[in-house]
Amino acid sequence: MLVFRYKEPPIDNNNYLLIDEDSREAALIDCSFYTVFDEIKEVLEKYSATLRYILLTHGHFDHIAGIKDGIAEVVMHKNDLKILSQANSYLPMFGISEIKIPKIDKYIDEGDIIRLGNQVIQVLHTPGHTQGGVCYFVDGKLFSGDTIFREAVGRCDMEGGDFDQLVENIKTKIFTLPSETVIYPGHGDDTTVGWEKLHNKFL
Repeated sequence: MLVFRYKEPPIDNNNYLLIDEDSREAALIDCSFYTVFDEIKEVLEKYSATLRYILLTHGHFDHIAGIKDGIAEVVMHKNDLKILSQANSYLPMFGISEIKIPKIDKYIDEGDIIRLGNQVIQVLHTPGHTQGGVCYFVDGKLFSGDTIFREAVGRCDMEGGDFDQLVENIKTKIFTLPSETVIYPGHGDDTTVGWEKLHNKFL
């Protein structure tokens, strides 16, 4: 499986394009702003790949603002619908104009499986940053959104945040994965499960 990362201002979100090399099916994990599509279009064309899914880790505006209608099936946990609907209320503080709230095509939950060609993407429901926060585990890689970062965790002081819940989910659902599992977070640098067990001061 091929993985491409795109970092988007103004909050330096990480967006990840996954391509199954056999089927040429692709998925985009989070979609911060419209320029993401300008960058990934060339990669999709290079590999003759078709974007099948946009997999959202949660509903905060900086992870959904670039979604265009009809370009792919948009997937999210239903517990973040309220946060998604309020996305425009956060934009003025960042000098961003109003966006169109995307339509969610499919709701996912703990234990669900998403098939991307020959790849099996497992859904881990990890509320705490938001109540609909999820991680996606595939091919020995964890795409964690804002659940866990390198030596940090997602903030819990906004609506739907719960620090104790977040820590519990990280310990029971992420730290039970193999230590060599690479974590691709929603912001910042990559890390591994083993490194976070040893060095994450919040856990």
